[in-house]
Amino acid sequence: MTGRTDYVHVPRAIEDPYCPTSVPMYQTATFGQSRADGFDEFDYSRSGNPTRRVLEDQLARIEHGTSAYAFSSGMAAISAVVRLCRAGDEVLVGDESYGGTIRLLREIAPRLGLTARAVDTTCPKRVAASITDRTRLLLLETPSNPTLRITDLAAMSSIARQRGIILAVDNTMLSPWLQNPLDHGADVVVHSATKHLNGHGDVTAGAVCTSRADLAGSIAFIQNAEGAALGPFDSWLLLRGLATLPLRLEAQQRSAGLIADWLADHAAVAEVFYPTLPTHPGLDIQRRQARGGGCVISVRTGSPETARHIVERTRLFRTTVSFGCISSSISLPRCMSHACVDAGSGGLGARPVPPDLVRLSVGIEDPNDLIADLDRALRPVVQAAATRVPSPARTGAGTDG
Repeated sequence: MTGRTDYVHVPRAIEDPYCPTSVPMYQTATFGQSRADGFDEFDYSRSGNPTRRVLEDQLARIEHGTSAYAFSSGMAAISAVVRLCRAGDEVLVGDESYGGTIRLLREIAPRLGLTARAVDTTCPKRVAASITDRTRLLLLETPSNPTLRITDLAAMSSIARQRGIILAVDNTMLSPWLQNPLDHGADVVVHSATKHLNGHGDVTAGAVCTSRADLAGSIAFIQNAEGAALGPFDSWLLLRGLATLPLRLEAQQRSAGLIADWLADHAAVAEVFYPTLPTHPGLDIQRRQARGGGCVISVRTGSPETARHIVERTRLFRTTVSFGCISSSISLPRCMSHACVDAGSGGLGARPVPPDLVRLSVGIEDPNDLIADLDRALRPVVQAAATRVPSPARTGAGTDG
């Protein structure tokens, strides 16, 4: 099976005599054992649950890996990957990354004896020059959150292999349907499964996928030892969401492409960020390693006041911090998802988020309705600019100096 059929027909890792068409939900904390001096396959849901096992096998399958692990949130998944490092190691992180990732590396990693530095991963030469003998992990996003910068995964993989470090890629922005970093040499793929993978805004979850047996063993140990595994009910909901991922995301990115084109020609928009626009500097790389642009668009409006005006006046685009849901959303990243990122980032060196940046997540609504919603919010901005009295022209009369 190939394509979206893989998302619907889930191989069952558990036996059931009743042949249910939906994966059963094992909503239990413990399992009875057949003997007193050892464990059967499942004993305690933190360590393993049949519903979560099916989910993890499916996650590995669609991400083209051999192992996957489901966590209670995307940040729990990121934290588990960071735990692959030991005290004294260094983490390099993309200089434009989700605010929670920056906060973890800035505030929590030092307590573990780790150091972290941000680097522009769109420039392979800078990445190669930044690696030291202490560097253990390179963690990046492509497209990045929130201005959708594109990193060449093959180039990063080559550098990581040559220098003997782990390459971890946060694939949340595109999902396995549009991009498979393991195919391009990544060692680990991370997801905030809250977003595209679930897609309905009713689950908080994370995932880590890999094809390396050594890393799989470490992640499995961390998942069990720290207890951040996803519960059975959320695992069941996430499985249900995965089945429709291809259909949802194809509809979402078709609409996103139309909206990005419309925004690019709008008088109230200064700059549009979307990976498949002809003006995007990473377009050629994106075409090589991905199968579309996804559903997230970011725009610069020219002023923080205009950005706030737009966000507060849309109706179909609701103001929320997440993305990838079937319903459209809008936010000011500097004030919300990336509020903890500033110019200094406590010495980490992360890229500051522009104060006039608006991030859109396009849902499955009719794109014409979404454009009309944005037009209602943007129209007063254009009208205000048209009625603004121009400054008097300078003639220079009366002086020479």
